[in-house]
Amino acid sequence: MVFWISLIFILLFVAWGALMPGRMSDLSTIVYDYTIEKFGWFYLMAMFFFLIFAFILAFGKYGGIKLGTDDDEPEYSLTAWFSMLFSTGMGIGLVFWGVAEPLSHYLTPPEGIPGGTPEAARVAMRYSFFHWGLHPWAIYTIVGLALAYHQFRKGRKGLISSTFYPLIGEKGVNGPLGKGIDILAIIATAFGVATSLGLGALQINGGLNAIFGLDNSAFNQMWIIACVTVLFMVSTLSGLDRGIKILSTTNLFMAFLLMIFVFLVGPTAFLMDTLTNTIGSYVQNIVQMSLRLMPFSESNWIGNWTLFYWAWWIAWAPFVGTFIARVSRGRTIKEYVSGVLIVPSLLGFVWFSVFGGTGLHMELMKHIPVAELAQKDVTSALFVTLGHLPFGMIASGLATLLIIIFFVTSADSATFVLGMLSQNGNPNPSASIKLTWGVLQSTIAVVLLLSGGLKGLQTASIITSLPFALIIVGMCFALLRCLKEEDKLHRVRERKRRRKLDELIDQHDV
Repeated sequence: MVFWISLIFILLFVAWGALMPGRMSDLSTIVYDYTIEKFGWFYLMAMFFFLIFAFILAFGKYGGIKLGTDDDEPEYSLTAWFSMLFSTGMGIGLVFWGVAEPLSHYLTPPEGIPGGTPEAARVAMRYSFFHWGLHPWAIYTIVGLALAYHQFRKGRKGLISSTFYPLIGEKGVNGPLGKGIDILAIIATAFGVATSLGLGALQINGGLNAIFGLDNSAFNQMWIIACVTVLFMVSTLSGLDRGIKILSTTNLFMAFLLMIFVFLVGPTAFLMDTLTNTIGSYVQNIVQMSLRLMPFSESNWIGNWTLFYWAWWIAWAPFVGTFIARVSRGRTIKEYVSGVLIVPSLLGFVWFSVFGGTGLHMELMKHIPVAELAQKDVTSALFVTLGHLPFGMIASGLATLLIIIFFVTSADSATFVLGMLSQNGNPNPSASIKLTWGVLQSTIAVVLLLSGGLKGLQTASIITSLPFALIIVGMCFALLRCLKEEDKLHRVRERKRRRKLDELIDQHDV
């Protein structure tokens, strides 16, 4: 039932977008504007709560609990684990926005700062860290932790609904309410991933334009999506340990290679200064940025950037969380949160410092108008910047290849997760189900691109994420109840053990 209802809903959406793209775009924009206006405060409060909750779990009294039995060992090495986390969680987005976002904020910064100034550059880097740092990884951490705990510690199915056992019981989980939760998770995942696939197609087209002069057009983007769909379907049919694991490790190696190249041939000292200064500014202002709206001005900057990102991460949460849970068995809660929340955030900080810092250095110090060029075509920002470095054409080719592999990895992981969610938590979903979801993901991406381009992709993320944000809040309280009960049982067992030990000592003394 979950599979068929989700499938019918998504097919109806695809048909609507294909037959009436203009009407779908207009209605989506109305819903988008209403959501931002009325519920922007909720997105900010919820994301800040998720971040605090993740740190409490990691460094509180529950940190030693294992995601599995007490004897379970991690299934994957740290390198493979980090590779899959990083590639699945943010791959395409980091490459797409690594240069483009800091340059965009530099020209149109928030907080009433004049654009095109050194202060605008500092704020641009700080908000890039903010949008790609601890907050998004906190939401992945929470969803993945709840799923892994119930799946491996409690022996329940790998479904979003299974995390609600402490609140609604077995009848609720297996009834209409539980099925509705799983359906909503599938729909949010499908649209969230389609957004990233659309961004990936735009960026690949931008890379091919920079290297071969291929026009940036919807027609070419459709062909790019079709070709990459074939690649990721081949990967997904090869299984988790072969396809996704190998591609993720390759991704991490290539991303590291490209980043080191830009770091060494670019303004190395300037980039280190940028990283150091921005981390300090980020830590100092994180609370203010987390809860900042603009009720006394007409600016829509927060809605176009921060709220879009928060909605995007929430829409991605069921997909990334389910996948992270699947590869995290055997780790303690403290180890899990440290690995999922802190390490990827630090890698993201370094990435933005290297690529965004290089673009800003060209703009500020060398007076190369990369920001203006990027504003005209956001997909060109990375390649314009690489083009002004030594061996820029080679670097652009490597970046394009990296985007393609990130595209394949994200879509591969998503088809795997959608298969799990729609086959009652099956950890190894059937090939036919994965093929179905793979084709549908790509079709949604095409429809969104045709109906609204980048704006259409952003709108879809906002609309589908709001109800799922409420579900994640419920997951937090359900998980906390479980952990409290387990801690209580642990303390009871510990008291019994000590009592028996004291009795044995007393007998021995006698």
